[in-house]
Amino acid sequence: MDNQKTISKEFTLNGIGLHTGNKVSATFKPGRIDGGINFIRIDLPEKPVIRVCAETVLSFPGSPRRSTVSNKQGVQIQTIEHLLAALNGLSIDNIDIEIDNNEIPAMDGSSLNFTEAIISAGVKEQDKERRYFTVREPVYIEEDGSVIMALPHAELKISYTLSYSHPLLKSQFLEISVKPQTFKDELSGARTFCLESEAQDLRSKGVGQGANYENTLVVGSTGVIKNKLRFDDEFIRHKMLDLLGDLYVLGEPIKGHIIAIKSGHSQNMKLVKKLDLLRLKNLTAGIGGVSREHINEGELDTPTIMKILPHRQPFLFVDRIIHLEKGKRAVGIKNVTINDYFFKGHFPGKPVMPGVIILEALAQVGGVMMLSSEENRGKLAYFMAADSVKFRKVVVPGDQLIMTVEAGKIKSRTGQVHAKAEVEGKVVCEADFMFALAEN
Repeated sequence: MDNQKTISKEFTLNGIGLHTGNKVSATFKPGRIDGGINFIRIDLPEKPVIRVCAETVLSFPGSPRRSTVSNKQGVQIQTIEHLLAALNGLSIDNIDIEIDNNEIPAMDGSSLNFTEAIISAGVKEQDKERRYFTVREPVYIEEDGSVIMALPHAELKISYTLSYSHPLLKSQFLEISVKPQTFKDELSGARTFCLESEAQDLRSKGVGQGANYENTLVVGSTGVIKNKLRFDDEFIRHKMLDLLGDLYVLGEPIKGHIIAIKSGHSQNMKLVKKLDLLRLKNLTAGIGGVSREHINEGELDTPTIMKILPHRQPFLFVDRIIHLEKGKRAVGIKNVTINDYFFKGHFPGKPVMPGVIILEALAQVGGVMMLSSEENRGKLAYFMAADSVKFRKVVVPGDQLIMTVEAGKIKSRTGQVHAKAEVEGKVVCEADFMFALAEN
């Protein structure tokens, strides 16, 4: 058992973005317990916050050769993988990063500068146990000749096979059990690379606008151009570094054996998405013998929900809240069964959950999120408006709705939220709601 960690004091790093070429300054500040990793765009008027999690990852090919997170309004932070690798490798759980542009500074193309800055600032233990995602069953992804899988293991171990049709990038294999010291010594300094033959084409596609011979290893036919390798096998070490950073998008450190063959960001993130779905199932249904270390402190059972909401059966459509950031974000579940009363009259020959019931369930999760904060405790949340409502897939008995609600503008008398409902990782409904907050 070990506790969550953050940095002891703030620090600032400046540079240019590897792919955009934009000048950028990032200030790293200690994060609160259970706060996670958050980017704050201080260059934008409302200083939007982008939390690092599987939900905020931008789909490929929207960000080729990099990993990017984005909020609902399209505000992005690009090329997060080298920084996240340092945070993962050094076991930093909670940190806030104030940044004045849309890409992490490239530094030297590795995690070394981030690692040294974190160690210099100091690592502070916090007064709460760390939550791990423990791989309990094999998870497998195969795409475009690349393979990546997660297998049960007592700690995080990465096994990687590199294979390019280039004499300097011939088949290689490396296996590392990731701990802070091994990360610092064996992975943190491995730099990003590209082939000389593809560099111009990448530039023409808007990739690598800030790349140079100092922050990128350019591999020619006979060797690295205008630079020297730090490791004989630096290329495979950098692919493992990228993978370590991508895995941290899950929002929890992983205990498992990750085996990858020629995987890149696209395959890595598809694995993360599958692991995230398993994590949600574990949280909500106890699949795989889930332990209490997986359950968020903000989990609310039905009796607790009924202390916040005035709804009762048969009009309470939230079975459990599995994640709650008061006044900011909530995730709830509804297990849909044939015994739900509305199936008796709604398409009885082929039961379909009414769309208005899905909206009501989402609204109830939104109500819990808003009314759980101290300033709104004891109030009522009245449904005022629903905008941008989209139904994308029918919901039937046996489905489990995962309902995520994120706060927009919350004032003393009104609140706006964005909500979506998913079944098995696919969005079935989404909408923007407005509520009136009134005294009970």
